[in-house]
Amino acid sequence: MTSPQTPAASSRFPAGGRAFPHRDLTGIAQLDTHEILYVLEQAEQYVRLNRQPSKHSDALSGLTIINAFFENSTRTLLSFEIAGKRLGADVVNMHAAQSSVKKGETLIDTALTLNAMRADAIVIRHVSSGAVQLIAEKVACPVLNAGDGSHEHPTQALLDALALRHKLAEQGRGSGDGMLNGITVAICGDIRHSRVARSNILCLQALGAIVRVCAPPALMPEGISQMGAEPFHAMDAAIDGADAVMMLRLQNERMDGQFIPSPREYRHLFGLTDARLARAKDDVIVMHPGPMNRGVEIDSDVADRPGTSIITDQVEMGVAVRMACLDILTRKARGVAGWGEGEWI
Repeated sequence: MTSPQTPAASSRFPAGGRAFPHRDLTGIAQLDTHEILYVLEQAEQYVRLNRQPSKHSDALSGLTIINAFFENSTRTLLSFEIAGKRLGADVVNMHAAQSSVKKGETLIDTALTLNAMRADAIVIRHVSSGAVQLIAEKVACPVLNAGDGSHEHPTQALLDALALRHKLAEQGRGSGDGMLNGITVAICGDIRHSRVARSNILCLQALGAIVRVCAPPALMPEGISQMGAEPFHAMDAAIDGADAVMMLRLQNERMDGQFIPSPREYRHLFGLTDARLARAKDDVIVMHPGPMNRGVEIDSDVADRPGTSIITDQVEMGVAVRMACLDILTRKARGVAGWGEGEWI
């Protein structure tokens, strides 16, 4: 890292380009390929910092970050909290159970309250699609989407791309330009209710990957082909020859009725077993955003397989990606050199 304060721009993103154009990160849909690559490039430098004995940076010293989570979370909340603290920020966690939402306060009133507290960045997770965008329109600071309903989960897609790039490089299949051109990724599971699936489809395709999606008909959203992903209803066909397989859990909390006969039957038809994984490439990469339902969408011997599974790597990359996002989106307010016209941040 060029400085423990703020990573310098890579040679791939020289001065003279345009400034990062977004105040908020509400979805992958708002980013183009160049912007995705830039965020990943900055995250790479935080990966290196996080692997040092001292992981602290003063980049966000004196800033306050509010993690406002209106939906349960373990990995994402902890990841954002660690990211903020490693950057030197004061981090405040707000849970829905502890908020006035329980007393009937509207989302807009909550947003106005958060804005009045003059936070420097707000991280939002909410059960309703579009809630993060609504809050972003009501506050004066950067807003990061930590997952809104079935809409998007942008930092998850970014960290998945980063983890995949690292593993491909380890296998000698990495791309010098950071792209994933020609890599086939099969995303399998509850596609209908998954914000992770939507963000990953957008992110992976922007980086040049070929994306397949597999789910029972009841768990496959309409119009998925319009997103550019190839739909499958048979697991064996979906993962045949795949470079990477990303499994998704059943989103039971978003289901309004019975979408599958039983977990046992679901595993039989759509679970990632050792025998089924043999249909993919020999050096296949196994991914899962968590939390896992072992023995349902993925067997333990597959999830824990050394050299194949990068599930814990995804968790590691999550901290670095979220550090990069918090850093990037607060640079304008901090007056960090490089935000100005004619320069990359």
